[in-house]
Amino acid sequence: MYRHILISTDGSELAHKAVVHGLSLAKSVEARVTALVVEASFNVYDLPSSKMNLISSAFAEYVEHAKAHATKVLSGVADEAKAAGVACETVQMTHDHPYEAIVATAKEKGCDLIVMASHGRAGFAREVLGSVTTEVLTHRKIPDLVCH
Repeated sequence: MYRHILISTDGSELAHKAVVHGLSLAKSVEARVTALVVEASFNVYDLPSSKMNLISSAFAEYVEHAKAHATKVLSGVADEAKAAGVACETVQMTHDHPYEAIVATAKEKGCDLIVMASHGRAGFAREVLGSVTTEVLTHRKIPDLVCH
């Protein structure tokens, strides 16, 4: 059935439900897992104009925060995978379009299933906030398991 499952997570409570489900599925079919966190790139326009002279220090602070967040999330997934007896590789990426990084990582790693969560936003909220899950569903070439 599935031999290599990509589990994409952002560290949220909802994404954790997908992690638990993905690890359980991996254990039941004896698949290995790649856990992925995609952090957004630093955006200078997110800074207030009064702070523009602090760009380099803000950039360094952002990079460190993103690394620390991804490390914490991925360490938790790796610990859960180990406890479940599931082989797990962890990957952190920085990308402006997370869905592209998810699809590319699945292809690069030879995954045959993507497991991820969806917040289930609809209408205006989805248009404004976007939907990484919808984009992955649109662009992926392999099955996708979406947990709500």
